[in-house]
Amino acid sequence: MSDPAPHLLIVDDDERIRDLLRKFLDRHGFLVSIARDADHARRVLSGLEFDLIVMDVMMPGQDGVAFTRALRESITTPILLLTAKGETMDRIKGLEAGADDYLPKPFEPKELLLRINAILRRMPDPEPEHVTPKVLNMGPVRFDIERSELMRGEELVRLTATEIQLMRIFAENLREPVSRTKLVEDLGRDKGQAQERAVDVQITRLRRKIEADPKQPRYLQTVRGEGYMLAPD
Repeated sequence: MSDPAPHLLIVDDDERIRDLLRKFLDRHGFLVSIARDADHARRVLSGLEFDLIVMDVMMPGQDGVAFTRALRESITTPILLLTAKGETMDRIKGLEAGADDYLPKPFEPKELLLRINAILRRMPDPEPEHVTPKVLNMGPVRFDIERSELMRGEELVRLTATEIQLMRIFAENLREPVSRTKLVEDLGRDKGQAQERAVDVQITRLRRKIEADPKQPRYLQTVRGEGYMLAPD
C-alpha cells in the first residue's frame, strides 16, 4: 500500500497565484488546500492537519511572518515563506519567526517543488513505539532522540522540523564540533554564506529553547573556528 500524498496548505491573497500553485502541485502528486489570508488559514487549520504550509509574506491583515510566529506557539508543521523581499534581513526575520525555509519572488515553480521536497525529506520518520528512547539531558531540559521531543520538566517544548533535524545531527556528533558548512549540507540547503547565516539564526532560536542563558550557552556551544557542538550532561 502506497503512502498517502503529502497535504499542503497554500496561503496567498493572490487568487491567480493560489490557483497556479494548486494546479502545479496537484500535477506533482500533492494534495493541496488553499487559504486567502491568515484568518482563513486558521479556520482551515482548525479542522485539518498538513505536512507543509507554503505562505506568502505580504498579505492583508496579519502578514506571513507574524502569522508564522503565531503558529509556532501551537504547531510544528514546516513552513515555507514566499517573499518579494530578497534582502537578507527580511529572510532572517522569517527564520526567526519559525519558518523552515524561504523562496524570494519571482521564482520558478520547479524550484518551489524542489524546496518542498527537501523540507519533507528532512521531516523525521515516525519511530516504532517499542523502541527504547534515548535521551539527552541538558539540565532541566531533555531531548528524546527516538521521539524527537524536547521536554522541560513535564512541559513539551515545541520544535520546528529544522530544529528537530539539527538536534538529530548534533546527537550523532555528541561533543564533537559540527561546522556550519556541514550543517547546511546535512539540512539539505544550497551552499553559501547566506545559508550559513541562516543556520546561525536557527542555532540562536534553538538555544532559547535549551539554555538557561542563551547568550552564555552551556550545552549548545560555539567552538571558535570549528562550528557548533552539543555537550549534554
